[in-house]
Amino acid sequence: MSDQTVTSPGPTVTVDLPPDVRPVAVELERVTKVFNDAAGVPPVLQDLSLKVTVGEFICLLGASGCGKSTLLNLIAGLEAPTSGSIEVPGGRTALMFQESALFPWLTAGKNIELALRLGGVPRSEWKPEIARLLDLVHLSGQADKRVHELSGGMRQRVALARALAQRARILLMDEPFAALDAITRDVLHEELRRIWQEADLTVIFVTHNVREAVRLGQRVLLMSSRPGMFVRQWQVNIEGPRRIESPGVSALAAEITEDLRREIRRHGR
Repeated sequence: MSDQTVTSPGPTVTVDLPPDVRPVAVELERVTKVFNDAAGVPPVLQDLSLKVTVGEFICLLGASGCGKSTLLNLIAGLEAPTSGSIEVPGGRTALMFQESALFPWLTAGKNIELALRLGGVPRSEWKPEIARLLDLVHLSGQADKRVHELSGGMRQRVALARALAQRARILLMDEPFAALDAITRDVLHEELRRIWQEADLTVIFVTHNVREAVRLGQRVLLMSSRPGMFVRQWQVNIEGPRRIESPGVSALAAEITEDLRREIRRHGR
């Protein structure tokens, strides 16, 4: 399959990479999800096939309601597919949401400690592991801060540290920066790419922001709406540091936006 593939809704589209030296982290085979099987109601997801390799960073784009969040829930094991199979040989998954979902009555450190406790990490390792994770997300010395004392960006960093405390190798991110201001979001883009590379994570990132997808991802996948299917993918090969305003990011984002608009118009009809 070529890097860029366009199909009309109908036959299933398998989205994967050429043979790679890295093993597969996540594999979907003809996955369909139906919430309402009444006559005439389309499935949320239909015949999705996808391979994500260990250490890959992919971004999912699509109109609201196309099933992106449902797909993450399936990969995380929170929902079961109606048909098809999902294999996650790449290790434990952790799911991050648009809101940090921190417990407000706990400190930053205690929020992370809870994940360590539930994960069965020995008590003797909690303190050094909390310090390591906070340092990884550039929040050293903030363990005793209450949630209300943290900015929105800091809360998302703590949420990321808590996700990593689950010893997750696969990070599933559902629009984690959507509620942040542009400057904070820009900073966290850089932090996420740094952490992804340092920790050798596999990341599946859902966003409505096309430029965000191009800036972050190695691959960008576009989904159709009702039923949600993969209709096109792009390999992002942009040299040099990526910024939201970089010419290469802008050019590819414009191309992807046209396809996204086409899908939204098709769905509207």
